[in-house]
Amino acid sequence: MGMLSGMEEYVHFKGKWREIFIKLTLFTFISVFMASGGMLHGENTVQESKKQRVFVIPIRGEINRALMVFLRRGIEQAKKGNADVILFDTNTFGGRVDSALQIASLIGSAGPALTVTHVTASPESTGVSWSAGALIAFATERIFMAPGTSMGAAAPIMMGPEGEVAASEKVVSAIRAQMAALAEKNGYPQAIARAMVDADIELLELYVDGELRVVSSDEIPEIERIAKKEGKSVEKGKVISSRGKLLTLTAGEMERYGVSSGTIEEREQVLARLGLTDPEVVVLEESAADKAVGFLTGSTLTGLLIMLGLIALFIEITTPGFGIPGTVAIICFAIVFSSYALLGTVGSLELILFVLGVVLLLLELFVIPGFGITGITGIVLIVASLVLSMQGFVLPQFEWQKGMFRRNLLVVSLSTVSAFAIFGILAYSLPQIKLFSRLRLEAAQSAEEGFTVQTREEEQRLIGKRGVAVTTLRPSGKAEIGDEIVYVETDGEFVEAGQSVEVIGVSGNRVIVRRC
Repeated sequence: MGMLSGMEEYVHFKGKWREIFIKLTLFTFISVFMASGGMLHGENTVQESKKQRVFVIPIRGEINRALMVFLRRGIEQAKKGNADVILFDTNTFGGRVDSALQIASLIGSAGPALTVTHVTASPESTGVSWSAGALIAFATERIFMAPGTSMGAAAPIMMGPEGEVAASEKVVSAIRAQMAALAEKNGYPQAIARAMVDADIELLELYVDGELRVVSSDEIPEIERIAKKEGKSVEKGKVISSRGKLLTLTAGEMERYGVSSGTIEEREQVLARLGLTDPEVVVLEESAADKAVGFLTGSTLTGLLIMLGLIALFIEITTPGFGIPGTVAIICFAIVFSSYALLGTVGSLELILFVLGVVLLLLELFVIPGFGITGITGIVLIVASLVLSMQGFVLPQFEWQKGMFRRNLLVVSLSTVSAFAIFGILAYSLPQIKLFSRLRLEAAQSAEEGFTVQTREEEQRLIGKRGVAVTTLRPSGKAEIGDEIVYVETDGEFVEAGQSVEVIGVSGNRVIVRRC
């Protein structure tokens, strides 16, 4: 009994220590866990107590490169500000496809913030997101639309000599594929995205076992085949958009077909729908500088500045000294290059090409007789520099880049041709205008009044003589007549150096020759 009692005490003592050990282990584990959990909980509390941040960036008016620069700066600011949501307050008829594609790419890289489009309606707005605006909206993860607004009509168009024309099938195909890719990425019906770009797509409702789908007519046979195999019923609904018409949907239709997350008018309601309660809202607005850049980089004003700058440049380099025309030329080209530099499309290449072009033009006019390859090369370099300054690439690779290149080349070419035409008119008409008559020398130093450069005998001595062109005559240069080197010119004929020439006329200091 004593032994049993001792054994019982031993077992009881051992059990006590085991209980103490287990309790200590549990206490240590719980302490560590609670400390870790406390830190995690503290972090969660900070995250929860911290106000969620919403950056509101407006997309209003024409979508162009100036707006793209503003949005890029706004998205960067939102990312640095740890935005939880970036909301694009949208109201636009559309604009440039290239700018819309760049904006869509910027939105795609705006994570981890949630990107949201809210098409708004107000007395000052049109309440639409059409064309390039629809493409930008599909780049965001959620879309909300105010009552009475609409979205669609995203077919690309190009600027031609006769104005706006439909883009080629290659361009339409590229934009259609991009719209479908954005829809696929963000969970929108791809058929709707494609029908907004391509008028050849017929869009209709289809009910598969009572579930509404929006499909193109080309997709129906395959859907019916799969449904029949799975024993599901297929019923066609109404035609949403017939073939030959671009798709544009109202706010209600966008919500019905699963594109819009809700038809909501006020921004606060949109934020509430997103689960944001009392967030910190930062509203970004375009500055006066942003609007000025947008105005200055418009195609119309850019064309006028280029034309005026070229006219002033031609006048300056054909008149002695440096005066008002040169100052006007510098101002015009400074505005063009500086405004596009703010868009990030002007670098050292464009400036070097422009300066080199002007130098070649000066050499052709003042150093090299006549007007030939050097002058033409100078004009080509000036045109190339202006075209490149208006785009962010050198050689176009994609269809939208090719369209943009053609548009820029058209603007610069028309401006250059117009500048030449106006300069020619001014050169002819200004001396006839009384106001400018004092700028020309009207007194003629004729032989009858006693003025002469050389005697008539000297003039007659050269006529009929033959010689050899020492330099290329285009149309002026030097020729060896007899034993002397004479400065001569042709009647516009191009004569290579070393060819025989004959003097056919002398007028003052002008010795006119022809090839013989």
